[in-house]
Amino acid sequence: MKKIPGLLLCTAICLFISSCTETGKKETATSVANPEFLHRSIKRLNDVVIYEIFSPPVASRIYAYASLSAYEAMRWSDTTYPSLAAQFNGFPAMPSPAKDQSYDFTVAAVKAMFNITQRLTFTKDSSRITQDEILKELKETGIDKKTFERSLQFGDTIAATIWQRAVKDHYKETRGKERYTPKNVPGKWKNTPPDYLDAVEPFWREMVPLIMDSSSQFKPVAPPPYSLKKESTFFKEMTEVYETSKTLTAEQKEIARFWDDNPAAIEHSGHMMFVNKKASPGGHWINITAIACKSKNFSAVASAQAYAMVAATMFDGFISCWDEKYRSEYVRPVTAINESIDKNWQPMLQTPPFPEYTSGHSVVSSSIATTLTRIFGDNFSFTDDYEL
Repeated sequence: MKKIPGLLLCTAICLFISSCTETGKKETATSVANPEFLHRSIKRLNDVVIYEIFSPPVASRIYAYASLSAYEAMRWSDTTYPSLAAQFNGFPAMPSPAKDQSYDFTVAAVKAMFNITQRLTFTKDSSRITQDEILKELKETGIDKKTFERSLQFGDTIAATIWQRAVKDHYKETRGKERYTPKNVPGKWKNTPPDYLDAVEPFWREMVPLIMDSSSQFKPVAPPPYSLKKESTFFKEMTEVYETSKTLTAEQKEIARFWDDNPAAIEHSGHMMFVNKKASPGGHWINITAIACKSKNFSAVASAQAYAMVAATMFDGFISCWDEKYRSEYVRPVTAINESIDKNWQPMLQTPPFPEYTSGHSVVSSSIATTLTRIFGDNFSFTDDYEL
């Protein structure tokens, strides 16, 4: 029942980002490009992901390609920033702006990001409205018509190049798999109450990572073997979860609710059922990235790099975690406790519909925290206001 963070994955992320962040640390908001246009674009992306209730793994894919598109367009405003796509797996060569031609790379970045957002989401009108509002404001800053149009075209070219890789990441193939059927074996995952939803993304391990060599590159140690013997590790940890749940303090409950990040928390009232849309784990960390960038007065290009690196970490983190989840297919506490200790016990928070081990929150959060620490340093404090 205890969680093991993706420590090896964190190490790999740290090695990767060591070559990418030095310029980001030195940049401040002295660039002529206003980073608020980028922050507003990312916020709209976050809002769309929440509204459409994407699962955390699928949301990570959207964040990854959209934010990478913005960065690959924005980085040309400061040529000391390297291409991330050139260091990732499977991307074609990124386009370059034409020599001796003028561009506004904020315009290009906004267009590239929303181009990808509209390809990967359903609420196209909402994102298009925000895109048009931001582009209108940018145009009114005095950009000449030819430069503006050229910048829009460059953004679309960047997005089209990113899309060439996106369509080859096996996402489409994972949509056409046979339905996943849980194994009726003690200690293996089963659909959990109260709604007994189908397993989320059982084939996500087949996605092509951005940074890792493969989904199993950082295979964790196996979880404790299932056993109802009182001296076994499994039984002791199961009992610890059960007993702890009875004595939760008000502070513990508040912390749990704040970090719940269930994008589709189902509420019941009599015979009625409704979904409470909330932030996903990925969206929470994207917002923390925005807070950090603003706190450090990062320029538009430094902010774009931070978003892209966090999103790439998130994407690979979910692939690594889901690889183990559907390898070990580990039973959830609610199932084990209901079957062996207390048939009426319910956890404080809704159990998400996928196997227990490893913890998605732990793997992805520890990996992203490693990335953010590399960018912003160890002694960095902030107020997380995501759900306030």
